[in-house]
Amino acid sequence: MVADWLYGCIEAGGTKFVCAVASTTSDIRERVSIPTRDPASTLAQVVDYFRRMEGEHGAIAGFGVASFGPAVVNPASPGWGRILSTPKPGWSGIDTRGVIAEAFGVPVGFDTDVNSAVLAEAAWGAAKSASSAAYITVGTGIGAGIAIDGKAVHGMRHPEMGHIFPRRHPADLAFAGSCPFHGDCLEGLTSGPAIERRWAKPLSQLGGEEQDIIAFYLGQLAVTLIATLSTEAIVFGGGVLHTQGLLDKIKTAATLLNKSYCCDDGEIGMIIRAPGLGQNSGLLGALLLAKLARGSTP
Repeated sequence: MVADWLYGCIEAGGTKFVCAVASTTSDIRERVSIPTRDPASTLAQVVDYFRRMEGEHGAIAGFGVASFGPAVVNPASPGWGRILSTPKPGWSGIDTRGVIAEAFGVPVGFDTDVNSAVLAEAAWGAAKSASSAAYITVGTGIGAGIAIDGKAVHGMRHPEMGHIFPRRHPADLAFAGSCPFHGDCLEGLTSGPAIERRWAKPLSQLGGEEQDIIAFYLGQLAVTLIATLSTEAIVFGGGVLHTQGLLDKIKTAATLLNKSYCCDDGEIGMIIRAPGLGQNSGLLGALLLAKLARGSTP
């Protein structure tokens, strides 16, 4: 029966590939984390893992790949599932989806990791009641997924909110930014690598002043989303958000920047949210992609 189908779930990140097999949101089995190295060895490990899972748990009916970007996310494109120009060495042009499809011969769904995460949060998590939602990951890079009425926004490609240009914080004017494409775009100022390049420590080991600077930039992103998309839920995830108190600082920064214009001050704290699915937003997004690819109801 459809309910018994087993799916392969891949959250393909710039730092690691998180893989698991699952049949439902409450049945995630045998999770493994594979460091993201060169494409050939990384994807070979991924394929080997799922072959072992098939031997232990039975045939996998379909896969979902929630991938770092930029990537081709249009299923009608001949390049669907291919990574585009990326700062991750060696990964530009890699057909991640195609490798999995060729290895297993079953349907493979594909989208960005943040698009997948926002779909999962909209279906089962913190954005379940929102008609317009965003999922922001702050980690190796900055990514944003947007869902309108439960469908991911693609357009020409997909949202790249990490590469907008924020207003600079007065105490942060000297840092040129770390993005190899744009320098001081949002990703170049607030990603994990940008923080460590600037201050030689992760944000969790830094003081209130540095955390306020990062919150100032991320608060701008939140206000931008509220102003442009009237977003009802903005879910912040990723490794940098593990910094204690950062989410509250983002809420405070966004409230000050908004100046009661797009919404009442008290609403900002309700719009900006932690993931309802915890660390599983991307992985469950991959499960949703796999179900859709197979033609079953998420």
